[in-house]
Amino acid sequence: MVFHKISPPAVGRAFLPNIFDLAALILVIGALVLFVYGAQETTAPIAALDLVPVSLDPANLPEYALRTILRMLAALVFSLLFTLVYATLAAKSRRAEMVLIPILDILQSVPILGFLTFTVIFFMGLFPGRVLGAELAAVFAIFTSQAWNMTFSFYQSLRSVPKDLEEAAQSFHLSGWQRFWRLDVPFGMPGLVWNTMMSMSGGWFFVVASEAITVGDTTVTLPGIGAYVALAIKEQNLAAVGYALLAMLLVILLYDQLLFRPVVAWVDKFRFEQTASASAPTSWVLDLFRRTKALRVLTRACRRELSALTAIRLPLPKLPSWPRRDGSPSRIVDALWLALILAATAYASWLTADYISATLSWDEAWRVTKLGFVTLARVIVLMILATLIWVPIGVWIGLRPKVAERVQPLAQFLAAFPANIAFPVIVVLIVRYGLNANIWLSPLMILGTQWYILFNVIAGASAFPSDLKEAAQSFHVKGWRWWRNVILPGIFPYYVTGAITASGGSWNASIVAEVASWGDAKLSAAGLGAYIAQATEAGDFPKVVLGIVVMCIFVTLFNRILWRPLYAYGERRFRLG
Repeated sequence: MVFHKISPPAVGRAFLPNIFDLAALILVIGALVLFVYGAQETTAPIAALDLVPVSLDPANLPEYALRTILRMLAALVFSLLFTLVYATLAAKSRRAEMVLIPILDILQSVPILGFLTFTVIFFMGLFPGRVLGAELAAVFAIFTSQAWNMTFSFYQSLRSVPKDLEEAAQSFHLSGWQRFWRLDVPFGMPGLVWNTMMSMSGGWFFVVASEAITVGDTTVTLPGIGAYVALAIKEQNLAAVGYALLAMLLVILLYDQLLFRPVVAWVDKFRFEQTASASAPTSWVLDLFRRTKALRVLTRACRRELSALTAIRLPLPKLPSWPRRDGSPSRIVDALWLALILAATAYASWLTADYISATLSWDEAWRVTKLGFVTLARVIVLMILATLIWVPIGVWIGLRPKVAERVQPLAQFLAAFPANIAFPVIVVLIVRYGLNANIWLSPLMILGTQWYILFNVIAGASAFPSDLKEAAQSFHVKGWRWWRNVILPGIFPYYVTGAITASGGSWNASIVAEVASWGDAKLSAAGLGAYIAQATEAGDFPKVVLGIVVMCIFVTLFNRILWRPLYAYGERRFRLG
């Protein structure tokens, strides 16, 4: 037996830092410094906001951008935690699904201003006299613009796990905890990452509302790009609007390069396919950290601890996914559970009806219902147009990773573009050329939500298995046959997920899209969104509640009649494995 001596210098050189360690260390320290600086601002007294009001000076935009991006990242973290818990319960438990999915349909249809009305006082009461309370209220408002889309995406992924992977998990006797981290999360990660990018971009639409918070007669304006944009629109300062758009573009490029592109490149290894990806996405940041020596050694212990944590065989309770055929106790529990849901729904409906009927008549309710049908017609037409435009484009981008890398920042910027910045241009054109506001204000409803369809279709095409693409090429399947038999079935569940979110978002956006203004010029289109906006401006809370209730009913029925059957059809017919 021969023993080879390893010299100490060789071992030492293996762990010595290199130039990549220095670059990575600079990035990490810089991010930590910016985070600490932004966090310190939240501990200041709320009176400090009045001492240093928001200014349109472009020199303040870097600080405003930092404050805004920290709020959005905080909301993204909470949205991710919410997604993992909520979507898992809905996907794994049939009884929980009966409650959680309808609630999710309603939550995404509730206007952002509706959340702010009830949560601002709560959060500011937790930290009286401090900026932190207003910051948490703003983070929660942005959270409501991110969480629902991410949750629907992960729920769809959990319901479409291939059967052969489920059988493999059973054959390895994985516990519920192990299956979640070793099968469910990796399988749903590609779609979740793309929808996380979409949610991050879509959050910019609500930043304007979340950074200018009104509590009674008091308005709290938080420094940020959203508050900067709101002030620029109020003062009709087009130059300031341009500066804000430039700052948004730079911020989007930064978090695309430093956050999302590394994550997209990392999750590519979780794609479900039997052959290697023809062109895997790349990231210079991920390559940088992979080439480090000292940092990889320092993080190796953390990786071991995380691996050990996910390998724990926790005795999680088994959630019933399907009804028993021979279990009468299960049928009794189902009946009791359904009765409890119906009782709670009936009680909530009675409370709402009692509040509304105290001041409003049935004629008013019927008028609002008719306005709901008008908005419904707009949503249907716009969804058809968005589908015809963005599905082919999304497939073309998703099947070409190199193109997706280049288009991704542009798509994020377009998705992040606050639709209310485009309102003044539309209002001026409508007034100048005498156009019909009922028609030409309609596209504003889907201006910010059509990107949910594009991003989900790109995610579906990107996750489409390479072996199936190669099989289609081998059998010379082309043209319409390829669309009908190959790619449309493959992306169908992703499309439905994006369409559900885009549809709900369009209803939500109708509140600001059916009423637009620029200076003294104000336009209004007949519809449920305009009704809620006008009632909110007038402070008529019974009409606000009536409008929101009718909107929630329309969104829920629309999802149950159209999207949910399509969702079940895609899950049943187009499930891989």
